[in-house]
Amino acid sequence: MPMPRDIGVIDTMIGLPVKEYLTKAYKEIARGYVGGNLPDVDKFPAGYMFKGVPDIEAVEDPVEHLVSEMDRVGIDIGAIGYRDDEHGAKIADKYSDRFFRLTSVDPNRGMDGIRDLVTAVDEHGVRGVHIFPAGLLPQVPINDKKMYPIYAKCVELDIPIFLNAGVPGPRVPMECQYVGHFDEVCWFFPELRIVARHGCEPWEELMVKLMIKWPNLHYSPSAFAPKHYPQAILDYANTRGADKFVFAGYYPAGLSLDRTFDELDELDLNDDVWPKFLRENALRIFGES
Repeated sequence: MPMPRDIGVIDTMIGLPVKEYLTKAYKEIARGYVGGNLPDVDKFPAGYMFKGVPDIEAVEDPVEHLVSEMDRVGIDIGAIGYRDDEHGAKIADKYSDRFFRLTSVDPNRGMDGIRDLVTAVDEHGVRGVHIFPAGLLPQVPINDKKMYPIYAKCVELDIPIFLNAGVPGPRVPMECQYVGHFDEVCWFFPELRIVARHGCEPWEELMVKLMIKWPNLHYSPSAFAPKHYPQAILDYANTRGADKFVFAGYYPAGLSLDRTFDELDELDLNDDVWPKFLRENALRIFGES
């Protein structure tokens, strides 16, 4: 059936259309490049994989613009990176009901990162953690011992963690994001609510096996246009995996909201999968149900 339009979508990966934010992120990723691979740090490092990347040069008030765009396409709540600046303050003061704020934790910082996480949760209302293992310097595998204090603290704080998995788009090594690493983490932290981001390719079939095995492991198709969602994931969602499939787009980094929602209408999902995929699973993961 076509995508229902009255669900009140929760997009678990959305961002403010601020050029400076994206450029800063690109520069951080570029630190992991070497020699002749060095990228233009002002350009989207995975841009070779995308068409129609959103143009955000002319946005005057990014918070108001984002909320307006969310209203236009039917997004009720967005999971967004926490920022300690004027835009972050506006989200907290005016639109706290429209966003679940996430904070990034660098496992290379040890206990300093853990202390900052606790402050973000206790004092700023942060609701979860997001980490890009291949984008760290040095990279940190999903099952590395440096990650364990973060996982333990997430369990203690009762918050989810979102982890990029699969071959990264930027031209940096991939081994740290091997999907098989989740097996050890889920074994040692069965209470930890994990959402694997960015598609998990080419190990999407392994990801399905691991989600069957581990109750708190979930999948998000963030950074994938819906027409490119892996068939193994769609088949799993339509059979026994409806509770594991969690919606995310990729605005404004790589996908426009129009493209994402137009292509969602073409997905062949069962009637009972849509509300879980677009809203209910995210509410549960964030402890709202």
